[in-house]
Amino acid sequence: MLSDTYTPQVNGVTTVVARIMRVLREFGHEAVVVAPRYPGHDPDPPPGDAELRIPSAPFPPYPAIRLSLPQFRTVARYLDVFRPDLVHVATEGTIGLTGRRYAVRNDVPLVTSYHTNFPQYARHYGAGLIEPLVWRWLRWFHGPARMTQTPGEAVCNTLVRRRIGRPVVWGRGVDTSHFHPARRHAGWRRWLAGGDDTTIVLHVGRLAREKNLDVLAAAWTLARRDLGQRATFVIAGEGPATRGLVARMPWVRQLGFLDRGRLATLYASADVCVLPSDTETCGLVALEAMASGLAVIAADAGGFRESVTDNVTGLLAAPRDAGEFAAEIVALVRHPVWRRELGAAARDAATQRDVVPENLVLLDQYAAAAITGVAPCAA
Repeated sequence: MLSDTYTPQVNGVTTVVARIMRVLREFGHEAVVVAPRYPGHDPDPPPGDAELRIPSAPFPPYPAIRLSLPQFRTVARYLDVFRPDLVHVATEGTIGLTGRRYAVRNDVPLVTSYHTNFPQYARHYGAGLIEPLVWRWLRWFHGPARMTQTPGEAVCNTLVRRRIGRPVVWGRGVDTSHFHPARRHAGWRRWLAGGDDTTIVLHVGRLAREKNLDVLAAAWTLARRDLGQRATFVIAGEGPATRGLVARMPWVRQLGFLDRGRLATLYASADVCVLPSDTETCGLVALEAMASGLAVIAADAGGFRESVTDNVTGLLAAPRDAGEFAAEIVALVRHPVWRRELGAAARDAATQRDVVPENLVLLDQYAAAAITGVAPCAA
């Protein structure tokens, strides 16, 4: 497995990559990972030198993202010793390019992943003119792969339509035993809001421009104006937009990144989760919140549409309409019975996307890719 992001960094890609490594080892398969080396992190890999960490430097606009130095010979020697039957490239950065090159040169079956909506990111960062070039580059990158995993039907169909790789749906499961309503904690609620009388409105995610944070800030400001002390607004996450977001909403509780244990407790101890991003290929954060029994208000876009059924397991709002997001927040705060009904339905829906059966699908997909390849958009 080769990835340009990995532990200790916290994001959706890292969650999926760590899960794949865990599943392979639990089922008795040998697996190694090539990933960036992070400052101040002394990795403690499983026995057998199962990790190769590549020196990296911070990406200036977003220091949490690491740019790994190209080290093809080092990686090739490491993989030559391991002698992989299959190479899985999880990202399209320098480490991913190295894995792609190794697999192609050595005629090793290649699997890739498509987690990040780069063409849409280009529009968010004012570079929409290069979007056709981004699609062309993605077609080249994923072209040699026998299978390209992506965590949603809509994005899978987009890749098919644009003739990118041989896409299959995988990686949209949630650990419903870890993210569970039973983790609700009165102590956390008192710490965040003072008690059960105040509704905790939560946002979890990487704080960057492409996450539609201007809409979040505008919606929360409007909702707070109506609700006053009836709601406490909490953000878990960090990123280049953190300082600006906190400056606009100094009344928000900003918790930064949390490990998976504390994050699960936070979800279960909150009441509403607001997710305005319109660039999600999956939106795993929505499933984590749903599994924790929260009522989710999400953008009616991307992967959220495949997780949230409007007015059944949550609410969907127009991605750019801060007023609609605010109105739905206010409605859920003022109608706790409805909020709890949505949360219970969300939990039931999330259990249908549990990781356990999907983990078995992963092994089947790998076996098929190693032998013959996989049909497009196969589940």
